[in-house]
Amino acid sequence: MRTGGTLLTPVGQLAILSVTPVTLSQITEADSRKAGYPHLIALLEELRARPDGQLYRIELGGLVADPRVALRSQSLDPRAAADIVSQLERLDRRSADGPWTTRTLRIVGLHPGVRAVDLARMVGQAKAPFKINVRKLKRLGLTESLEIGYRLSPRGRDLLKQLDERSA
Repeated sequence: MRTGGTLLTPVGQLAILSVTPVTLSQITEADSRKAGYPHLIALLEELRARPDGQLYRIELGGLVADPRVALRSQSLDPRAAADIVSQLERLDRRSADGPWTTRTLRIVGLHPGVRAVDLARMVGQAKAPFKINVRKLKRLGLTESLEIGYRLSPRGRDLLKQLDERSA
């Protein structure tokens, strides 16, 4: 975390207003309440049980909508599609496993709501790297996470349709 950054959560995006190193003696009763503790002693007891590492006071801004949600439904004109294809090609080039983006989009499109571990097997990957790759596609507004598995967003479906039309 860094001052000026953002944090995506399941319910939206938070601005990181400040990240300040602190010592135990600088933590206040107000800090403990903001952190969800009933009183300062409870917070200090927990922190003392973890003696290693630096403590930070992190001030968060208001919650705003996840920007990826709006991106998912944006239409893809030829210019936007070309930009995304360029980004996908860059991701494919950087991958030690070779091209994966289109293959992953197709698998997710064919198997919505299927567990990540099963989708990963279908593309010959371990679960953890597969999920990292899907998150990269999610940042481009191409996939959506479900309670179990994923699905293509309208934008992702549109992109695959355009890719199929180009190759036909």
